[in-house]
Amino acid sequence: MPASRGAESPLSQARKGQRGVIVRVGGETGRSESIDPEELERRLLEMGFVEGAAFEVLHEGLFGRDPIAVRIDDMRVALRRREAAAVTVQFEEA
Repeated sequence: MPASRGAESPLSQARKGQRGVIVRVGGETGRSESIDPEELERRLLEMGFVEGAAFEVLHEGLFGRDPIAVRIDDMRVALRRREAAAVTVQFEEA
């Protein structure tokens, strides 16, 4: 189910073409036991996933819509949806 516009949701629920602003980084990561949540948060911050940054979902993988490619300000980053679950975003209104 696509994320609703204007509401806060995990980035993992975003669909191709959706845009918005990052609200916070850290927290629930879904099924990702392979990486420590603090380490994941640090990596996401290093990649530019910071509060207030604008984003747009550019691409979804063919199988299971994973991974996703996201534009963060002027950068493009690919990540798995289970990692994207640690990023809370607010989608822009249509």
